[in-house]
Amino acid sequence: MPAASASRAARPATGRPFTARTVQLGRALMAAVAALMITFSPDHSAAVGLSVFGGFAIVTSLVFIVAAIVVHPAGQRWPSVLMGAITLVLGMAGSIPAWRSDVLFFVLIVAWAASTGLVELIWGIRSRGTEGARDAITVGALGLLLAVLLLVVPVGFVQDYAVEGHAFSLTGIIIGVGLFGGYAAIVAVFLGIAGLAPAPKGAETTAGADRLADHGGEA
Repeated sequence: MPAASASRAARPATGRPFTARTVQLGRALMAAVAALMITFSPDHSAAVGLSVFGGFAIVTSLVFIVAAIVVHPAGQRWPSVLMGAITLVLGMAGSIPAWRSDVLFFVLIVAWAASTGLVELIWGIRSRGTEGARDAITVGALGLLLAVLLLVVPVGFVQDYAVEGHAFSLTGIIIGVGLFGGYAAIVAVFLGIAGLAPAPKGAETTAGADRLADHGGEA
């Protein structure tokens, strides 16, 4: 019996189907889809921006919630739960067509980027030395940077210009949606690389031990 228990205990540390790397890849995929939708859309209005953000946020919140349940051990779940709840609520608000406006776009994205960015940054700093901590610090800082940049952009900004006799207008919402698309693209590339990189041996061993302790030493 002790030998069988030891055999069961050894499996999760090396062959877990869901790890921090899996979460990073899931988030990278959602960010990539959002970036592509904005990049290839000729319309950078609030309706399009909030539609993309709503879908991105709702699916990403599910990734956070699954991570809290399956990946993170007890005592380390609060960041994923908090970010998942914030992202889900704001994503649902952005998905209501009747509410979509330039002002709402800036309010929702700034609130989301600032709150989740701060939580992830604090999480990364407090968890330094563990798997994914450095990535969390970087992504958290990027979220805070997005919030600051959006706060600088005037909502009602309009700049008319002409190119080869054709008149165009650059507006605050076009800049805002573009900034969100740029943020999503950077996060997609960064988390994609982080998710595909091999995890340090020590981090995987520690994560496996934490999960075993959380479940009383049983697989």
